[in-house]
Amino acid sequence: MFNIIHEINWIAVVLATIANSLVGGFWFTAIFGKAYSIALGKEEGKSEKPAPIFIIGPLVCGLLTTVAMAILIYAFRIESIVDAIIFGGVVGIGLLASTTVNTGINPNIPRPILYGVISGSYFMISGLIISLILVAIK
Repeated sequence: MFNIIHEINWIAVVLATIANSLVGGFWFTAIFGKAYSIALGKEEGKSEKPAPIFIIGPLVCGLLTTVAMAILIYAFRIESIVDAIIFGGVVGIGLLASTTVNTGINPNIPRPILYGVISGSYFMISGLIISLILVAIK
């Protein structure tokens, strides 16, 4: 296990984390901001400055996801872009998106299907972005 940590390209991890965070910020504001607010039951349209946890939290979670994916990419010896797309799709859909949709299916989310579509599709794309960057910058 310790060999894997030393073999990971940490510059690729940082770049993938930053890219993932930027896409997420754009996704949940510029692209789907209004629909995401509706999914969360915040239809009044009040634009508030987000608390630091809403910026730092996703960044830290994205870093953890990226490190986990880097470890798996190394362990599975994924080296080609095609394999990165397959791996990113499996992780993006099978783990990230499905867990996000499952989390959204609860009584606290007013529109769980809309929430699942917006968040789940972001996490599907997130898996692909992270995987591609990690493999491309080996």
